Amino acid sequence: MKRGLNSIHNRLFMLFISSMLVLVLIVSFLYYQKTTQIIHNKINDLAQKNISQTVGLFDLLLQGYDSITKSLNSNNEMIRLIEERDSSPDVTTSIFNERTITNILGAIYYSRDDIVGIHVVTNAGKNYNYERGFDSVIDANYSSADWYKKLQDSTGEMVWLGLVQGSVINQFQRDPMFVFGRKLFDLTDHRVIGVMLIETNPQPILAALSNVTISPNSRVYIVDQDNRLIATTAEDKKNSPSFSGLPRPYKNEIIVDDQTDQLIVAANAKMSNWTVFGLTPKGDINAEIVKTREYLYVVIIVLIILSTTLASLISQNIASPLKLLIREMKQVEMGNFKGSVTVRSFEEINSLVSSFNRMVNRIDELIERITLSSMSEKNAELHALQSQVNPHFLYNTLDMIYWMLDERENDRLGKVILALSHMFRYSSDWQEASKTTLQQELDQMRHYMTIIENRLEGRVRTEIQIDTEWLDVTLPKMTLQPIIENAVKYGLEPMREPGVLRVFTQVQEQELHIIISDNGVGIEQDLLRQMQEKLEEDARMIGDRFSYKDDTDNKSQLVQDGKTRRGIGLTNVHRRIALMFGDAYGLRIESKQEVGTTVIIAMPLPRKGV
Repeated sequence: MKRGLNSIHNRLFMLFISSMLVLVLIVSFLYYQKTTQIIHNKINDLAQKNISQTVGLFDLLLQGYDSITKSLNSNNEMIRLIEERDSSPDVTTSIFNERTITNILGAIYYSRDDIVGIHVVTNAGKNYNYERGFDSVIDANYSSADWYKKLQDSTGEMVWLGLVQGSVINQFQRDPMFVFGRKLFDLTDHRVIGVMLIETNPQPILAALSNVTISPNSRVYIVDQDNRLIATTAEDKKNSPSFSGLPRPYKNEIIVDDQTDQLIVAANAKMSNWTVFGLTPKGDINAEIVKTREYLYVVIIVLIILSTTLASLISQNIASPLKLLIREMKQVEMGNFKGSVTVRSFEEINSLVSSFNRMVNRIDELIERITLSSMSEKNAELHALQSQVNPHFLYNTLDMIYWMLDERENDRLGKVILALSHMFRYSSDWQEASKTTLQQELDQMRHYMTIIENRLEGRVRTEIQIDTEWLDVTLPKMTLQPIIENAVKYGLEPMREPGVLRVFTQVQEQELHIIISDNGVGIEQDLLRQMQEKLEEDARMIGDRFSYKDDTDNKSQLVQDGKTRRGIGLTNVHRRIALMFGDAYGLRIESKQEVGTTVIIAMPLPRKGV
């Protein structure tokens, strides 16, 4: 058999492989998204912690530098010696005071390892310095230098001059320096006596800044309020970014911005009006994500190979027994019922194969049984033809009696015989669920009432008021007679005075009601309730598509004495109406003792033109 795309093997294979691939892709996508998010969150948290620690360390360094300047400003001995030297003309005293001041500066110098030089410049123009290797080599034009103007313009606060290439006061010192200073006051009268300038090794500052770096390509910048670069870890200081376009934090806020092509981290230093920026290219951050993606590609390829192999095995395991089953079904189609299929597969397929084998064996048995009983069926047909002769013989005999009575002018008995003949002819032509018209049912009713009225000799009178437009409506055959028979037998016959049986129609909403009413003895309330419950139960069973019990069951439920037999025929009529029109329709019984009984045949209102 040529195997195409529509074969069960290929269809199952495509179904399994597509389902597995979709599942693998969805899981991989979700895993990649979650991993990327986790990596970004970790990097952002790391950057935030790093810059927070850096700013904290930076503030500690600046606090230490601030303490140095405060200790110099609060050294009364040094302030007194500076003022005496500025005012004393004695050379010996002046030299002694200068040496003492230098010793005080030296003590401060050696208190920290990162101090490169300490310089005190008085308003009288005298300089006191302590620095390693280049003592007293001072720029003569310091008074016009920018750093000196900034110190002079300050009000006594710390002035952070930042990271510079070489000393701002010693032209022979070319190494990078971190420079700061402040005015020098006489604290007794708050009089400015000069300025102090301190130059330190920038490595502690740069080491603190390097803590912000996330990757080797990260760059860290310290910028003042005017976007002037104070310090940076970048080698190319000339090509610094435009700091005016970068987000600035507010007070103690820490900013982490990854909306551009680089991760930007920013925080403010408390000891100065400077902002620390950390810039890391997104490519460095995504390096770990790229590795994760490459690993995920390998996993997807391996899973695809495993999925393909697994899909092929499963589809083959399912398709093989089904192919054997299809092959055997073709043998059955050609008339061979002797074969069987034997497979070992999934439980459902094994059950299907077993059911097929049982079905084939059962069909083979039925064929043999049908072959053996074919002769009996032919004999049954002959008996059926013969049985049809008897009703015709009865019709013909009754007609013959009628004509013999007619010749003797016995009209009353002739009408009864003729009515009986019509009733037998109508009722014997019966098929299950056969349909008729209301007109034919009324004719059958008239024949029946002819017999009843003659038997009861005027004790029953019939009134029929049916609109002519409803005479052609369709309803089940033998609908009216059981109801009328019950009305006469159990309602009107027991009465001593004459009774009336009325048959008329009414239209209520979308229902046509055929009403059979009598003024007989009525039905006992307990029996009426049992009959109504039985009709409701039958309606529910029909609506739920349940099977019905036979008449023997109904009799055992309803027949308790001779008077309750009326429920049997009514239940049968109710079922047939409900089966023809639906469980919403059927019989509805109302009765009151010594007043009479009313049976309503409810059926859908026929559509016009139907």
